[in-house]
Amino acid sequence: MSEAVAGLDAAGYCAELVRTHDFTRYASALFVSADQRRPLLALYAFNVEVARVRIQVSQPLSGEMRLRWWMDMLAGTAHGGVEGNPVAAELLLAIRNARLPLERLSRLIDERQFDLYNDPMPTMAALEGYIQETSSVLFSLAARIAGWHSDEIEHLARHAGLAQGIVQVMATLPLDASRRQLFVPVQLLEQHGSGMEEVFAGKQTPGLRAALDQLADDARGHLKTAFTLLEGMPPSVRPLFLPLAMVHRDLERMSRADIDPFTPQPSSRLRTLWTLWRASRSSVFS
Repeated sequence: MSEAVAGLDAAGYCAELVRTHDFTRYASALFVSADQRRPLLALYAFNVEVARVRIQVSQPLSGEMRLRWWMDMLAGTAHGGVEGNPVAAELLLAIRNARLPLERLSRLIDERQFDLYNDPMPTMAALEGYIQETSSVLFSLAARIAGWHSDEIEHLARHAGLAQGIVQVMATLPLDASRRQLFVPVQLLEQHGSGMEEVFAGKQTPGLRAALDQLADDARGHLKTAFTLLEGMPPSVRPLFLPLAMVHRDLERMSRADIDPFTPQPSSRLRTLWTLWRASRSSVFS
């Protein structure tokens, strides 16, 4: 940790971590009430920490050890560094104040073990299970932070997370392919006459394009359902689903026929803020 970052308090450290590595969620948190923002950023910072383990280690075993530390921290059995870890400190505070369920956070950590290895995602069912325990759970826990929990919100969180997670798979394809990691299900590729080696070679074949188009269609269906369900939610819940505005924008962009799926499509922070600000003023999120 640099001296500049070390000088920040725990809440400030979490905010800066999310701003640096997950700007969409950081920016969306600016549109919720101040009392919700701190625990929300603690949750998002925790997600950043476990999601980045893959790129911080050179061997899977080292990654397993880092994830185990977070599991032990939740269980209250971690040794060393808990008091001095600003993300852990803020997360524990959020867990106490918002009564966040430890089992949901533990399952998120468990699911991130898949990231440590180069085993390909086998099926759409496996991908959906992975996304529900990583993306969907963040929407669900964010709603709990706002004081809301119901079967209806869980249903909304599931579809919101699936839309976001599938779009993320498409967005990170260039990076994943470069390190021979595959989140596009092998089953889906094979259905369209494509395969892993075509992806790893960065070849945009008709089969791969068809597989990605099907992924986009699935994401579009989940997003449509999420927007429909969002209409029936209390106004205090809706801003927590603002990241869906970016999902909608990114999905439309990546679905264009002239977009090369192996060319990264970065989004400027100003454009992200503009998209979220406009969405926050719409009836969908207010």
